Amino acid sequence: MFEYKRIALAVSLVLMTTACSEAPQTNNTNTAAENAQTEQAAKAELTESQKANELFEAIFMEAVMRSPMYQSYLGIKDDQDKWDDISPAATEEELALQKDQLARVKAIDESKLDKQTKVSYLLMKQQLEHDIADYQWRHHNYPVNQMFGLHSSVASLLINQHRINEVVDAEAYISRLNGLPELFDQLAENLRIRAEKGIIAPKFVYPYVISDSKNIITGAPFDDGEASALWADFSGKLDNLEIDQSKRDELMSAAKQAMLESVKPAYQNLVSAIEEIAAQADTKDGAWKFPDGEAFYNNALKRTTTTDLTANEIHEIGLSEVARIHDEMRVIMEKVGYEGTLEEFFVYMRNNEDFIYPATEEGRKRYLDEATAYIDSMKGRLDQLFLRQPKADLIVKAVEPFREKSAGKAFYQQPSMDGSRPGTYYANLYDMASMPTYQMEALAYHEGIPGHHMQIAIQQELEGIPSFRKFGRYTAYSEGWGLYSEFLPKEYGYYEDPYSDFGRLAMELWRACRLVVDTGIHSKKWTREEGIEYYVSNTPNARADAVKMVERHIVMPSQATAYKIGMNKILELREKAKAELGDAFDIREFHDVVLASGPVPLNILEQFVNEYIASKKG
Repeated sequence: MFEYKRIALAVSLVLMTTACSEAPQTNNTNTAAENAQTEQAAKAELTESQKANELFEAIFMEAVMRSPMYQSYLGIKDDQDKWDDISPAATEEELALQKDQLARVKAIDESKLDKQTKVSYLLMKQQLEHDIADYQWRHHNYPVNQMFGLHSSVASLLINQHRINEVVDAEAYISRLNGLPELFDQLAENLRIRAEKGIIAPKFVYPYVISDSKNIITGAPFDDGEASALWADFSGKLDNLEIDQSKRDELMSAAKQAMLESVKPAYQNLVSAIEEIAAQADTKDGAWKFPDGEAFYNNALKRTTTTDLTANEIHEIGLSEVARIHDEMRVIMEKVGYEGTLEEFFVYMRNNEDFIYPATEEGRKRYLDEATAYIDSMKGRLDQLFLRQPKADLIVKAVEPFREKSAGKAFYQQPSMDGSRPGTYYANLYDMASMPTYQMEALAYHEGIPGHHMQIAIQQELEGIPSFRKFGRYTAYSEGWGLYSEFLPKEYGYYEDPYSDFGRLAMELWRACRLVVDTGIHSKKWTREEGIEYYVSNTPNARADAVKMVERHIVMPSQATAYKIGMNKILELREKAKAELGDAFDIREFHDVVLASGPVPLNILEQFVNEYIASKKG
């Protein structure tokens, strides 16, 4: 699956100047000449900045137009009848393109850029350099796993992103169905290349992947069961088209043929290839087993956290945070009158059916309704906390049945670029025991408002900045904001129920444990079982949560370290601003400093906050 590499580039706070707007009039010809030279220089600077921004836009669109799948996520229909080219040749072409793009960026005269564009230039240059340097690690990953992969994302894209507003859209959908054999052949080849290098996912991964793949081709028209996810999606979308019956029948017939003659054999062949590789798998879990695995993981940590923290330092931060949060939990334990140890309280919370809604249609609807209510309540407080708010709406949905078994417990999907599709908070209600109600409030704030929807929708709606900043990501920034957003409502009277506040702490604790377990698995050679046991012993979450989280660590080295490192930095910078500004500190202004420039590395965020403090003092 195409993963957009041009990670977000962002701008610093722009202090608008109005030089010469109040200049006194004079007849001095030397002053007039100087003013003319200044004006001419300003125009030259503007021209260089314009040229740079045009280049940034061109680089962004070069990447977008190489990825029909990413186009669909952005709501662009130019190549909606195609899939991405994921062949080794295409990867080499991508590297050559990035080298060419870097040369074009370096040709810009940095000294002539305005402040905003200069930051964008530096970050664009850095990201291209990182992409080129990381080419050596291009095979150090698992293209299909229980978290993500083309085996599930093609169906998800067709269902959630491929809109059918006219006949040509339906025909493009059918073309994509017919294009799956070639795409999956490329995927199988990529898996074999990795296997030859000894980069094979652990044994536990493959049953998930095979099950998800088979689910896609279960049901009509693949067998005599109820409509499959793809069949139900296509026919449902056609129902909303104003076309005559004969045309509808023609499209349905073509789609059925594509599913039977292209989709089904494509999945069957992919499953066979995966089973072949699964036979070679072992139970070694960490990235240390890769060729040059230690160097790969250290590099991954730098990219994920945008810091120079080592694996050992991150591990120790995690241990310290776990101890702190445990102490705060003991206070709540006493408040609710529980007598016993904290570990016993974890067991009590884990097994208490009062915190679990029934695994029924009514129970799931209640969960979605109450999660929506939390978000709606926070919407009413946004003026108190933010200077800007997103235009895009936010909806709450359950994860679709075809992928709920392997998907994460909750995640956010960004709005489309044209605003036709709202942002979506997905709650995974497959296992209701893994979605206790005492965590519902914090989860809604993280994925919805004031969390990812505020951050990502605002980012996409920023004006006057290149597109790559609107749609890029820095995980430590984005997930740091999400975790900070769980804490923020606490300061404004939310989490009135002590159990809900315990849930907030439980979720922060979960992220602190991630620092310990991710580094434990990939640097200290912990086993999958040791990681699971650490979560079970130190958190109230269900064992099923621990299993899923550890399995996520294993297939996504370093990713889970971003949350707590990012949150800690945002809180550190906020406390610094409060301490230095005193009564002049405004939480709305601080949030604008964080959000108004889009995602950035944490050191650049610190630069923004320092500039904000200096400007307020000035």
